[in-house]
Amino acid sequence: MVPGKACAGARNGKCAEDLAATYLAARGLTLLARNVRCKAGEIDLVCRDGVVLVFVEVRQRTRADFGGALASVAAPKRRKLVRATRFLLHSRPDWRRSIVRFDVVGVQGNPYGSHEIAWIKDAFRAR
Repeated sequence: MVPGKACAGARNGKCAEDLAATYLAARGLTLLARNVRCKAGEIDLVCRDGVVLVFVEVRQRTRADFGGALASVAAPKRRKLVRATRFLLHSRPDWRRSIVRFDVVGVQGNPYGSHEIAWIKDAFRAR
């Protein structure tokens, strides 16, 4: 985990997404879309990492109870993300032929103050 900087003026979830987007951009990913909604669900961030299209779930937890931010992406949430991604790939011809990866970014602590950011590349696979 890497210490992060605070952001101000937004609720925790949006603030965590802002932190994650900045964190990933600093590591070479290009942000393509945010909060992409479809009837199958929502994808927090869609990025490009070279030729790979990356669907990112951002999770924020103030406390580490029950495993913290990263552990909160359980099997039901992963299935929902995969369904939403399949729907989006079907509806976006420019994304259809891309190699796809699912990442998770966890913001542990107060996103407005003291927190840490952890990034799991290729956190899970679609079945």
